[in-house]
Amino acid sequence: MELYDSLLIENKAGVPMKVVGRNQLQAFCEKHADARKWVENWLSDAEASLWSTPIDIKRRYASASFLAENKVIFNVKGNDYRMETTIAYKSAIVVVRWIGSHAEYDKRNM
Repeated sequence: MELYDSLLIENKAGVPMKVVGRNQLQAFCEKHADARKWVENWLSDAEASLWSTPIDIKRRYASASFLAENKVIFNVKGNDYRMETTIAYKSAIVVVRWIGSHAEYDKRNM
């Protein structure tokens, strides 16, 4: 457990998260206008957050899924779409890797 803790912890400086991959979010919203408000709210929330561990994310996004290598999957706009991110907790960076429909997500992960 100590090794796991040392890999995740910690955003001790109290630095808000920086989101990388805004261009992907913008392109997605241009095609899926129905998700724009959710994406804008998520961006505002993420950039104001001090996520130090997966528990911090889970408190706000109960349906988020946590995978190996700090990958976090967010359900977008209820459960209409999915967003795949990687979180660097120590450096307070969220990298948006991919965003799309559930069907596209399932195809990617077969």
